[in-house]
Amino acid sequence: MARTRKAGWMLFALMIAANTGSMAAHAGAQEPAAWRAGEELVFHTFSIAAIDPATGESGVAVTTRNACVGNGVPWVRKGVGAVATQAATRTEYGYELLDLMEQGVSPEDALARRLAEDENAARRQIGVIGVDGRSAQHTGTNSRWAGHRAGPSYVAQGNTLVGPEVIDAVAGSFEATEGTARHLADRLIEALQAGHLVGGDARHGEAQSAAVIVADPRPGMARREDGLTVQINVCEHEDPLAEMRRIYDNISETLGFRVLQQEIGRDVYQLKLMLHELGYFRPDADGVSPQDEGWNVYTQDAVDAVDAYRAAQGWRTTVPGYVDGATIARLWSQLEEEGKAEEVRRRLLEVQRIRR
Repeated sequence: MARTRKAGWMLFALMIAANTGSMAAHAGAQEPAAWRAGEELVFHTFSIAAIDPATGESGVAVTTRNACVGNGVPWVRKGVGAVATQAATRTEYGYELLDLMEQGVSPEDALARRLAEDENAARRQIGVIGVDGRSAQHTGTNSRWAGHRAGPSYVAQGNTLVGPEVIDAVAGSFEATEGTARHLADRLIEALQAGHLVGGDARHGEAQSAAVIVADPRPGMARREDGLTVQINVCEHEDPLAEMRRIYDNISETLGFRVLQQEIGRDVYQLKLMLHELGYFRPDADGVSPQDEGWNVYTQDAVDAVDAYRAAQGWRTTVPGYVDGATIARLWSQLEEEGKAEEVRRRLLEVQRIRR
């Protein structure tokens, strides 16, 4: 039942077409009718714009109770920084602020300059951060709680929220993952989820959307000239953050995105590495690597290793090599207990990298 790579690409294309709004040529058909009627965009929302000092990446993640938030709020530019423009959203702030920063203007001066020329500045909310860590934020007036918070590598902001605990949760989550072996987009999605879990947007029963974008300036990291490596735009969904996480995990082929049954993919290598470190897969070998023949194939010895591992846990199944969420959680738990988890995550960074 091995899934071919061609089939995987077809499924990925169908998934994007069915569940998200992309910035394709026929963008007008993917915008809410109110936008096409000429109404001003309004995104009462919360977001985080951030950088990874170790890689030079810049990114934005955002969610709201309006459709297609990814079409207006998040802006990034490789080697420059990131911008989130929301509330009474003026999309021009995105490229204008990035243009100024690319010319050497500090985020604080760039934002002050543009706000001074904006007669509706009191209705805007903007967060901007440069790749050097300098940042600036602005929160205008709002009928419900609105505010912002900044750290050395991020700016978090929100409006029409249940309270300040939302931004505190977003910031706290992002700070907690600083310096860990995780990609920027992964950390941004988790930070938004933390804010959502404490209440998030104060409105209920309205359309929901979410988006995350990341640009990487390093050579060979992106297939696009603009450096975009991650661009997920969930235009409307009943649980957009869960859908964004599902899409991210599927694209990066992170272990757990599917049930493994004689499959081929990078997640198989992740499984082999984890089982090897725990002494179940090829314990006599010096190690396993992506250079091994059949490194990403769910081979019989890997199936046998899974079965031995499950038996050691006292678990039974009639499906050989069955790997589900509980199996993965137990593997990571034991790696943590043995002090091996962080090194395994670092070794997995390259095979989990998104290059779409």
